Amino acid sequence: MRFSGRHMLVAALISGIGAVPAAADVKAGVDAWEARDYAGAVREWRPLADRGDADAQFNMGQAYKLGRGVPSDLRIAQSWYEKAAQQGHHQAQANLGLILFQEGQRAKALPWIRLASDSGDARAQYVLGTSLFNGDLVAKDWPRAYALMTRAAAAGLPQAADSLSQMDKFIPLAERQKGVALARQMATGAPAAAASRPATPAAKPGRVAGAAVAAAKRAAPAAKPAAPVPSGRWRVQLGAYGSAEAARGQWAALSRKIGALSGLQPTYEQAGKFTRLRVGPLADRAAADRLCASAKAAGQGCFTVAP
Repeated sequence: MRFSGRHMLVAALISGIGAVPAAADVKAGVDAWEARDYAGAVREWRPLADRGDADAQFNMGQAYKLGRGVPSDLRIAQSWYEKAAQQGHHQAQANLGLILFQEGQRAKALPWIRLASDSGDARAQYVLGTSLFNGDLVAKDWPRAYALMTRAAAAGLPQAADSLSQMDKFIPLAERQKGVALARQMATGAPAAAASRPATPAAKPGRVAGAAVAAAKRAAPAAKPAAPVPSGRWRVQLGAYGSAEAARGQWAALSRKIGALSGLQPTYEQAGKFTRLRVGPLADRAAADRLCASAKAAGQGCFTVAP
């Protein structure tokens, strides 16, 4: 069995991603972008990008990809992504790999997709997991394919959840169990088997990238939301995992990594085959949104849950 509609799905994965990384020296551009002054954002970023700032280069790629502040031009966007990717910018590596994959340059795309998958980008994990399941350009590896698809689904990527359901029909139970164990290992940050690398400078130690919703803030420290009010009823969901054990392992890792989660209580809610990891309480929607912003800045998928 082979997954169909691959190129259409990859196109969807690289669409609708906003330019929001916020290293201190590109913050003026980020502020302009968030105020919808896209031309002003580009004016702030371009000289920094020309001088080699990877965040600014990535943001320029986003501007050309989305046609905001500049004419839409995927070729120019790709060139900016490549400059940032060469410096180890994980989100740029993911976008570059996905564009190349969509264009049919799959052999050239795969090393970048591997890098982005290793850094935790859910979109790259989805594409690499599909390749490993089908044996496209890589040796077929069903346990690793299942693990990567589990991680991408847990980050909230709907295509991955659909593919995981299909994999359940074809991958034997023993190999699925190996995949679940490997997904837990990935969730806790334990070392995994080394992946191949393109002949580029070594990637900088990086954050885990978020799902295909908004580009995570790469170099800035996580914003500190106001302390949650214990009587609040709002919560945020940090992912859905293949087992309660995997959800607890992810909470242990995230609570160490993201300071804004301090003092919050996790809950583990069964939803079909998945266990939702939700945390709270939070006083109101604004507090939940601030917490999600902090989680996304650290590379973790997140959305608010109303009372």
